[in-house]
Amino acid sequence: MRATIAPWLALAVFQGFHSVVAPLPPPLRAEISGHSWHPGCPVPLSGLRLLTVTYWGFDHRPHAGQMVVNGRAAQPLARVFRRLYQVRFPVHHMSVRYTYGGPGTPRPRDGDFTASFSCRQAVPSPCSGGTGTGSWSEHAYGLAVDLNPVENPYVGCGMTRDKTALSYVDRSPLRRGMVTPAVLQAFHSIGWGWGGAWFGSTKDYMHFSASGH
Repeated sequence: MRATIAPWLALAVFQGFHSVVAPLPPPLRAEISGHSWHPGCPVPLSGLRLLTVTYWGFDHRPHAGQMVVNGRAAQPLARVFRRLYQVRFPVHHMSVRYTYGGPGTPRPRDGDFTASFSCRQAVPSPCSGGTGTGSWSEHAYGLAVDLNPVENPYVGCGMTRDKTALSYVDRSPLRRGMVTPAVLQAFHSIGWGWGGAWFGSTKDYMHFSASGH
């Protein structure tokens, strides 16, 4: 793991919620460049920040998590995660190592990690097929968060590409890690919309963004 959490922060988070916004450290910039970011992306690397927050894991313990976000969204998102911590909403994994680690980097088998920045096109609905839409995803701007993608899958025409998430296509009953009214309220408080509220047969239950798209 090249991008690490400072030892003092790893201790501090166990005393309550803690958040830090910082420029991308050089090792993380190197990991992202050419992999999740390249010239032509809509946001320069200088416009991104490393957000570190405390979150509750599925093991009922606090953890320090990190994600890369747009600099202007970093402090608002820190407030969102403070609220999620307060209501003890569980998050499976939140690590830049899982999101940006190169070949050979171990990742959780469940693939259930929360993340933000990825310079890519918007994903088309399973209804239409294909791999891209020709327009930037909100993730390419660092203005979107995917929260617990297994428990909150991307669904189109009643289908999801992630077979591990099939049991969560049915949104009732509410199970641990699924988006709750408290989660919606936290994101709505900073003006962000939810993909689970999209009109039509396509829903992105994991997806929150500044534009609502």
